[in-house]
Amino acid sequence: MPVLRLDKVTRRIKPIIVKEFRQVRRDRISLAILLLLPAFLMLLVGYALNFDVKHVRLAVYDQDKTDMSRGFIRGFSNSGYFDIAGYAQRYGDVDVMLASGAARVAIVIPPDFSGNLMADRDVAVQVIVDGTNANTATAALGYINTIIQMYSADIRTKFMARKGIQMYAPIDLRPMVWYNPELASAKFLIPGFIGFILMLSSVVSTALSVVREKEQGTMEQLTVSPLATMEILIGKTVPYLAIALVSSVFVLLMGFFLFHVSVRGELVWLYAGILVFLLSALGQGLLISSFAKTQQVAFMMAVLSSVLPTFLLSGLVFPIRSMPWLLQLLSNVTPTKFFIIVIRDVMLKGLGPEAFWRELLYMALFAVVAIAIA
Repeated sequence: MPVLRLDKVTRRIKPIIVKEFRQVRRDRISLAILLLLPAFLMLLVGYALNFDVKHVRLAVYDQDKTDMSRGFIRGFSNSGYFDIAGYAQRYGDVDVMLASGAARVAIVIPPDFSGNLMADRDVAVQVIVDGTNANTATAALGYINTIIQMYSADIRTKFMARKGIQMYAPIDLRPMVWYNPELASAKFLIPGFIGFILMLSSVVSTALSVVREKEQGTMEQLTVSPLATMEILIGKTVPYLAIALVSSVFVLLMGFFLFHVSVRGELVWLYAGILVFLLSALGQGLLISSFAKTQQVAFMMAVLSSVLPTFLLSGLVFPIRSMPWLLQLLSNVTPTKFFIIVIRDVMLKGLGPEAFWRELLYMALFAVVAIAIA
Protein backbone atom coordinates (compact mmCIF):
# COMPACT_ATOMS: atom_id res chain seq x y z
CA MET A 1 0.00 0.00 0.00
CA PRO A 2 2.75 2.57 0.86
CA VAL A 3 4.47 1.67 -2.42
CA LEU A 4 1.31 2.43 -4.37
CA ARG A 5 0.89 5.68 -2.46
CA LEU A 6 4.46 6.74 -3.26
CA ASP A 7 3.98 5.84 -6.91
CA LYS A 8 0.81 7.91 -6.98
CA VAL A 9 2.55 10.92 -5.43
CA THR A 10 5.39 10.59 -7.94
CA ARG A 11 2.96 10.62 -10.85
CA ARG A 12 1.25 13.71 -9.42
CA ILE A 13 4.36 15.81 -8.93
CA LYS A 14 6.12 14.69 -12.13
CA PRO A 15 4.32 17.28 -14.33
CA ILE A 16 5.45 20.08 -12.00
CA ILE A 17 9.05 18.86 -12.15
CA VAL A 18 8.93 18.69 -15.95
CA LYS A 19 7.35 22.16 -16.11
CA GLU A 20 10.09 23.63 -13.88
CA PHE A 21 12.85 22.13 -16.02
CA ARG A 22 11.24 23.62 -19.13
CA GLN A 23 10.86 26.98 -17.39
CA VAL A 24 14.51 27.02 -16.37
CA ARG A 25 15.57 26.12 -19.90
CA ARG A 26 13.53 28.99 -21.32
CA ASP A 27 14.50 31.49 -18.62
CA ARG A 28 18.10 32.37 -19.43
CA ILE A 29 18.49 34.54 -16.34
CA SER A 30 17.66 31.68 -13.99
CA LEU A 31 19.87 29.33 -15.98
CA ALA A 32 22.77 31.78 -15.77
CA ILE A 33 22.28 32.13 -12.01
CA LEU A 34 22.27 28.37 -11.57
CA LEU A 35 25.20 27.45 -13.83
CA LEU A 36 27.32 30.46 -14.81
CA LEU A 37 27.20 32.44 -11.57
CA PRO A 38 28.87 29.71 -9.45
CA ALA A 39 31.68 29.33 -11.99
CA PHE A 40 32.18 33.09 -12.23
CA LEU A 41 32.23 33.55 -8.46
CA MET A 42 34.69 30.69 -8.04
CA LEU A 43 37.09 32.30 -10.52
CA LEU A 44 36.63 35.73 -8.95
CA VAL A 45 37.13 34.83 -5.31
CA GLY A 46 39.72 32.15 -6.02
CA TYR A 47 42.10 34.56 -7.73
CA ALA A 48 41.11 37.90 -6.21
CA LEU A 49 40.75 37.00 -2.52
CA ASN A 50 44.11 35.79 -1.27
CA PHE A 51 45.59 36.21 2.19
CA ASP A 52 49.08 35.14 1.11
CA VAL A 53 51.35 38.19 1.38
CA LYS A 54 54.15 37.98 -1.18
CA HIS A 55 56.23 40.32 -3.35
CA VAL A 56 56.09 43.19 -0.86
CA ARG A 57 57.91 46.22 -2.29
CA LEU A 58 61.05 46.87 -0.22
CA ALA A 59 63.13 50.07 -0.17
CA VAL A 60 66.75 49.82 0.97
CA TYR A 61 68.95 52.57 2.38
CA ASP A 62 72.34 50.90 2.59
CA GLN A 63 74.85 53.23 4.22
CA ASP A 64 77.47 50.51 4.55
CA LYS A 65 77.62 49.30 0.93
CA THR A 66 79.82 46.31 1.64
CA ASP A 67 79.62 42.63 0.72
CA MET A 68 78.12 41.85 4.12
CA SER A 69 75.37 44.45 3.81
CA ARG A 70 74.57 43.29 0.27
CA GLY A 71 74.44 39.68 1.48
CA PHE A 72 72.06 40.79 4.22
CA ILE A 73 69.77 42.37 1.61
CA ARG A 74 69.93 39.27 -0.60
CA GLY A 75 68.29 37.33 2.20
CA PHE A 76 65.18 39.45 1.68
CA SER A 77 65.15 39.42 -2.13
CA ASN A 78 65.74 35.64 -2.28
CA SER A 79 62.94 34.85 0.17
CA GLY A 80 60.17 35.42 -2.39
CA TYR A 81 58.27 37.63 0.03
CA PHE A 82 60.02 40.88 -0.89
CA ASP A 83 60.89 42.66 -4.14
CA ILE A 84 63.52 45.38 -4.09
CA ALA A 85 61.67 48.55 -5.11
CA GLY A 86 64.78 50.73 -5.13
CA TYR A 87 67.85 51.92 -3.24
CA ALA A 88 67.64 55.23 -1.42
CA GLN A 89 70.57 57.62 -1.66
CA ARG A 90 69.62 59.54 1.47
CA TYR A 91 67.23 59.13 4.37
CA GLY A 92 64.67 61.51 2.89
CA ASP A 93 64.26 59.20 -0.12
CA VAL A 94 62.84 56.57 2.22
CA ASP A 95 60.01 58.91 3.26
CA VAL A 96 59.27 59.72 -0.37
CA MET A 97 59.11 56.05 -1.44
CA LEU A 98 56.83 55.07 1.45
CA ALA A 99 54.56 58.11 1.04
CA SER A 100 54.17 57.60 -2.71
CA GLY A 101 53.44 53.87 -2.37
CA ALA A 102 56.55 52.89 -4.32
CA ALA A 103 57.54 50.79 -1.30
CA ARG A 104 55.65 49.24 1.59
CA VAL A 105 58.67 48.43 3.74
CA ALA A 106 62.04 50.14 4.14
CA ILE A 107 65.27 48.89 5.72
CA VAL A 108 67.95 51.30 6.88
CA ILE A 109 71.42 49.75 7.28
CA PRO A 110 73.88 51.80 9.38
CA PRO A 111 77.32 52.74 8.00
CA ASP A 112 79.16 50.59 10.57
CA PHE A 113 77.13 47.43 9.79
CA SER A 114 79.97 45.16 8.61
CA GLY A 115 82.53 46.67 11.00
CA ASN A 116 80.45 45.94 14.08
CA LEU A 117 79.65 42.42 12.90
CA MET A 118 83.32 41.67 12.25
CA ALA A 119 84.10 42.98 15.73
CA ASP A 120 81.37 40.79 17.24
CA ARG A 121 79.30 43.79 18.29
CA ASP A 122 75.54 44.23 18.03
CA VAL A 123 74.12 46.16 15.08
CA ALA A 124 70.92 48.23 15.09
CA VAL A 125 69.00 47.91 11.81
CA GLN A 126 65.95 50.12 11.35
CA VAL A 127 62.82 48.69 9.70
CA ILE A 128 60.00 51.04 8.64
CA VAL A 129 56.63 49.54 7.63
CA ASP A 130 53.68 51.25 5.95
CA GLY A 131 50.83 50.42 8.31
CA THR A 132 47.91 51.57 6.15
CA ASN A 133 47.22 47.93 5.29
CA ALA A 134 47.35 46.21 8.67
CA ASN A 135 47.28 42.68 7.25
CA THR A 136 50.21 43.27 4.90
CA ALA A 137 52.15 45.16 7.56
CA THR A 138 51.73 42.40 10.14
CA ALA A 139 52.75 39.68 7.69
CA ALA A 140 55.73 41.69 6.44
CA LEU A 141 56.98 42.25 9.98
CA GLY A 142 56.74 38.53 10.64
CA TYR A 143 58.75 37.73 7.51
CA ILE A 144 61.37 40.36 8.40
CA ASN A 145 61.76 39.00 11.92
CA THR A 146 62.22 35.47 10.58
CA ILE A 147 64.80 36.49 7.97
CA ILE A 148 66.80 38.57 10.46
CA GLN A 149 66.69 35.79 13.05
CA MET A 150 68.04 33.32 10.49
CA TYR A 151 70.81 35.74 9.52
CA SER A 152 71.64 36.38 13.18
CA ALA A 153 71.68 32.65 13.93
CA ASP A 154 74.17 32.09 11.11
CA ILE A 155 76.47 34.82 12.43
CA ARG A 156 76.12 33.48 15.98
CA THR A 157 77.08 30.00 14.82
CA LYS A 158 80.20 31.32 13.09
CA PHE A 159 81.12 33.36 16.17
CA MET A 160 80.80 30.36 18.47
CA ALA A 161 82.85 28.24 16.05
CA ARG A 162 85.68 30.82 16.12
CA LYS A 163 85.62 30.70 19.91
CA GLY A 164 85.65 26.91 19.91
CA ILE A 165 82.30 26.76 21.68
CA GLN A 166 79.69 24.24 20.62
CA MET A 167 76.18 25.57 20.20
CA TYR A 168 73.65 24.18 22.67
CA ALA A 169 69.92 24.31 21.97
CA PRO A 170 67.88 23.04 24.95
CA ILE A 171 64.73 22.74 22.82
CA ASP A 172 64.85 21.16 19.37
CA LEU A 173 61.86 22.63 17.58
CA ARG A 174 60.53 20.50 14.71
CA PRO A 175 57.27 22.06 13.50
CA MET A 176 54.81 20.09 11.40
CA VAL A 177 51.82 21.57 9.58
CA TRP A 178 48.97 19.16 8.92
CA TYR A 179 46.18 19.38 6.34
CA ASN A 180 47.68 22.47 4.64
CA PRO A 181 51.48 22.14 4.67
CA GLU A 182 51.98 25.01 2.21
CA LEU A 183 49.83 27.31 4.39
CA ALA A 184 48.09 28.37 1.18
CA SER A 185 45.05 30.55 1.81
CA ALA A 186 43.29 29.03 -1.24
CA LYS A 187 42.97 25.66 0.51
CA PHE A 188 41.32 27.42 3.44
CA LEU A 189 39.06 29.71 1.40
CA ILE A 190 37.92 27.53 -1.53
CA PRO A 191 35.94 24.95 0.55
CA GLY A 192 34.18 27.78 2.37
CA PHE A 193 33.37 29.61 -0.84
CA ILE A 194 31.77 26.45 -2.22
CA GLY A 195 29.16 26.87 0.53
CA PHE A 196 28.88 30.59 -0.18
CA ILE A 197 28.30 30.03 -3.90
CA LEU A 198 25.81 27.18 -3.46
CA MET A 199 23.87 29.13 -0.86
CA LEU A 200 23.60 32.21 -3.05
CA SER A 201 22.59 30.44 -6.25
CA SER A 202 20.14 28.04 -4.56
CA VAL A 203 18.32 30.63 -2.47
CA VAL A 204 18.01 33.13 -5.32
CA SER A 205 16.83 30.63 -7.93
CA THR A 206 14.26 28.99 -5.67
CA ALA A 207 12.85 32.29 -4.41
CA LEU A 208 12.48 33.64 -7.95
CA SER A 209 10.82 30.47 -9.24
CA VAL A 210 7.90 30.63 -6.80
CA VAL A 211 7.44 34.41 -6.98
CA ARG A 212 7.37 34.14 -10.78
CA GLU A 213 4.29 31.95 -10.43
CA LYS A 214 2.64 34.69 -8.35
CA GLU A 215 3.42 37.42 -10.86
CA GLN A 216 2.20 35.37 -13.80
CA GLY A 217 -0.96 34.36 -11.97
CA THR A 218 -0.29 30.62 -12.29
CA MET A 219 0.09 30.05 -8.55
CA GLU A 220 -3.70 30.15 -8.13
CA GLN A 221 -4.01 27.40 -10.74
CA LEU A 222 -1.63 25.22 -8.74
CA THR A 223 -3.39 25.86 -5.43
CA VAL A 224 -6.83 24.89 -6.81
CA SER A 225 -5.43 21.72 -8.42
CA PRO A 226 -5.73 18.32 -6.67
CA LEU A 227 -2.07 18.63 -5.60
CA ALA A 228 -1.30 19.07 -1.91
CA THR A 229 0.84 21.99 -0.75
CA MET A 230 3.81 19.74 0.06
CA GLU A 231 3.55 18.10 -3.36
CA ILE A 232 3.74 21.53 -5.02
CA LEU A 233 6.79 22.46 -2.95
CA ILE A 234 8.51 19.15 -3.72
CA GLY A 235 7.78 19.50 -7.43
CA LYS A 236 9.23 23.01 -7.54
CA THR A 237 12.24 22.13 -5.37
CA VAL A 238 13.49 18.92 -7.01
CA PRO A 239 14.63 20.55 -10.31
CA TYR A 240 16.67 23.22 -8.54
CA LEU A 241 18.12 20.63 -6.18
CA ALA A 242 19.26 18.53 -9.15
CA ILE A 243 20.74 21.55 -10.96
CA ALA A 244 22.49 22.71 -7.79
CA LEU A 245 24.05 19.26 -7.35
CA VAL A 246 25.36 19.42 -10.93
CA SER A 247 26.66 22.92 -10.24
CA SER A 248 28.48 21.65 -7.15
CA VAL A 249 30.33 19.14 -9.34
CA PHE A 250 31.54 21.96 -11.60
CA VAL A 251 32.64 24.02 -8.60
CA LEU A 252 34.57 21.11 -7.08
CA LEU A 253 36.26 20.38 -10.42
CA MET A 254 37.25 24.03 -10.79
CA GLY A 255 38.68 24.02 -7.28
CA PHE A 256 40.73 20.94 -8.10
CA PHE A 257 42.08 21.92 -11.52
CA LEU A 258 42.54 25.66 -10.95
CA PHE A 259 43.50 25.84 -7.27
CA HIS A 260 44.68 22.26 -6.54
CA VAL A 261 42.17 21.79 -3.72
CA SER A 262 41.36 18.08 -3.63
CA VAL A 263 38.98 16.01 -1.51
CA ARG A 264 40.84 13.94 1.10
CA GLY A 265 37.77 12.27 2.57
CA GLU A 266 35.02 10.10 1.17
CA LEU A 267 32.93 11.61 -1.61
CA VAL A 268 29.79 10.01 -0.20
CA TRP A 269 30.07 12.07 2.99
CA LEU A 270 30.95 15.18 1.04
CA TYR A 271 27.80 14.90 -1.05
CA ALA A 272 25.75 13.93 1.97
CA GLY A 273 26.74 17.28 3.47
CA ILE A 274 26.10 19.10 0.18
CA LEU A 275 22.66 17.49 -0.20
CA VAL A 276 21.54 18.42 3.32
CA PHE A 277 22.94 21.92 2.90
CA LEU A 278 21.16 22.42 -0.41
CA LEU A 279 17.88 21.32 1.17
CA SER A 280 18.33 23.99 3.85
CA ALA A 281 19.20 26.60 1.20
CA LEU A 282 16.18 25.65 -0.92
CA GLY A 283 14.01 25.79 2.18
CA GLN A 284 15.25 29.31 2.85
CA GLY A 285 14.45 30.27 -0.75
CA LEU A 286 10.91 28.87 -0.43
CA LEU A 287 10.45 30.76 2.83
CA ILE A 288 11.47 34.02 1.16
CA SER A 289 9.13 33.38 -1.76
CA SER A 290 6.19 33.01 0.62
CA PHE A 291 6.67 36.63 1.77
CA ALA A 292 7.84 38.37 -1.42
CA LYS A 293 5.28 39.60 -3.93
CA THR A 294 7.58 40.50 -6.83
CA GLN A 295 10.75 39.02 -8.27
CA GLN A 296 12.70 42.19 -7.48
CA VAL A 297 11.80 42.00 -3.81
CA ALA A 298 12.51 38.26 -3.75
CA PHE A 299 15.92 38.80 -5.34
CA MET A 300 16.89 41.50 -2.83
CA MET A 301 15.68 39.41 0.13
CA ALA A 302 17.50 36.33 -1.15
CA VAL A 303 20.78 38.18 -1.70
CA LEU A 304 20.70 40.00 1.65
CA SER A 305 19.72 36.90 3.64
CA SER A 306 22.34 34.69 1.98
CA VAL A 307 25.34 36.90 1.14
CA LEU A 308 25.75 38.97 4.31
CA PRO A 309 25.24 36.20 6.92
CA THR A 310 27.31 33.75 4.88
CA PHE A 311 30.21 36.14 4.34
CA LEU A 312 30.27 37.77 7.79
CA LEU A 313 28.83 35.26 10.28
CA SER A 314 29.75 31.81 8.95
CA GLY A 315 33.48 31.74 9.74
CA LEU A 316 34.24 31.87 6.03
CA VAL A 317 36.74 34.72 6.41
CA PHE A 318 36.46 36.04 9.96
CA PRO A 319 36.86 33.69 12.95
CA ILE A 320 33.62 33.42 14.91
CA ARG A 321 35.34 33.07 18.31
CA SER A 322 36.79 36.57 17.98
CA MET A 323 33.33 38.13 17.49
CA PRO A 324 31.18 39.59 20.31
CA TRP A 325 28.98 37.02 22.00
CA LEU A 326 25.82 38.45 20.41
CA LEU A 327 27.21 37.94 16.90
CA GLN A 328 28.39 34.46 17.86
CA LEU A 329 24.81 33.71 18.85
CA LEU A 330 23.43 35.14 15.59
CA SER A 331 25.92 33.10 13.58
CA ASN A 332 23.93 29.98 14.42
CA VAL A 333 21.09 31.24 12.21
CA THR A 334 22.94 30.62 8.95
CA PRO A 335 23.38 26.97 7.91
CA THR A 336 26.51 27.92 5.95
CA LYS A 337 28.43 28.10 9.23
CA PHE A 338 27.83 24.40 9.82
CA PHE A 339 28.32 23.42 6.19
CA ILE A 340 31.76 25.06 6.14
CA ILE A 341 32.76 22.90 9.11
CA VAL A 342 31.55 19.78 7.27
CA ILE A 343 33.21 20.54 3.93
CA ARG A 344 36.54 21.56 5.49
CA ASP A 345 36.57 18.41 7.63
CA VAL A 346 35.96 16.23 4.57
CA MET A 347 38.07 18.05 1.97
CA LEU A 348 41.07 19.13 4.07
CA LYS A 349 41.16 16.66 6.97
CA GLY A 350 39.60 13.57 5.41
CA LEU A 351 37.25 13.02 8.37
CA GLY A 352 33.99 11.10 8.49
CA PRO A 353 30.52 11.76 9.96
CA GLU A 354 31.71 11.05 13.49
CA ALA A 355 33.37 14.49 13.41
CA PHE A 356 30.47 16.53 12.01
CA TRP A 357 27.21 14.66 12.64
CA ARG A 358 25.97 17.54 14.83
CA GLU A 359 26.40 19.97 11.95
CA LEU A 360 24.51 17.64 9.59
CA LEU A 361 21.70 17.35 12.13
CA TYR A 362 21.41 21.12 12.49
CA MET A 363 21.26 21.69 8.72
CA ALA A 364 18.59 19.00 8.39
CA LEU A 365 16.59 20.62 11.21
CA PHE A 366 16.94 24.03 9.53
CA ALA A 367 15.67 22.57 6.23
CA VAL A 368 12.65 20.91 7.87
CA VAL A 369 11.65 24.07 9.79
CA ALA A 370 12.12 26.39 6.78
CA ILE A 371 10.15 24.16 4.38
CA ALA A 372 7.42 23.60 6.98
CA ILE A 373 6.97 27.36 7.52
CA ALA A 374 7.06 28.01 3.77
